[in-house]
Amino acid sequence: MIDHLICDCDGVLVDSEVIADRVLFETLTRTFPDIDFRAVVKSAFGQQTSRFLDDVAKRFSLTMPDDFLDTIEHNVDAALAASVSPINGVRDALRQISLPAAVVSNSRFARVSASVRRAGLDTIFGARIFSADQVARPKPYPDVYLFAAEQLGVEPSRCIVVEDSVSGLNAARAAGMKTIAFVGASHIPAGYAKVLRNMGISRIIERMEQLPALVAAGVRGEFGDVQS
Repeated sequence: MIDHLICDCDGVLVDSEVIADRVLFETLTRTFPDIDFRAVVKSAFGQQTSRFLDDVAKRFSLTMPDDFLDTIEHNVDAALAASVSPINGVRDALRQISLPAAVVSNSRFARVSASVRRAGLDTIFGARIFSADQVARPKPYPDVYLFAAEQLGVEPSRCIVVEDSVSGLNAARAAGMKTIAFVGASHIPAGYAKVLRNMGISRIIERMEQLPALVAAGVRGEFGDVQS
């Protein structure tokens, strides 16, 4: 039985991942012009920026400038403020779902709150916004989902989560929550749905118009104990 909806932000509520990836690539390339970062930036999908930069530094034996994370975060925030848009159909889909809804993200709390506001979803989520800033470990660890459930006063097993990344799906499942994978954002690579199915994830949607009916099935108890 499901009685709470939780949504990731980037790539689920707002089409922001492609913008963040572009900024990452441009900022890394300006700083280290002799390295081609195109392939490695694709691995940023679902990662916290600080951890992604740590991995890049180790992979290429780089010493990042002291303020590099702040520079990237500033550049991403500016780019999102200028051009981020809600995922097509997400507002109408969420308005059709009667469950209380929350946001759980690996991004910084201020960025998530701003994205939710820019998408016109602040009246749906209110103050129910949670970020990896608030816990010790980001996704793919379950900490931020467990923290959200505790703050909301809901059993994790009674939550259904909409995520786009493997790390987010794994985090939600590790928290004991059921999941829906959304693969309709502009950063999603070809064949990604097949990859998810091979991982055992069967609840996959390509359009937000599909979400209300799937959530309604969960509310009716039709998912049983199947997490994904």
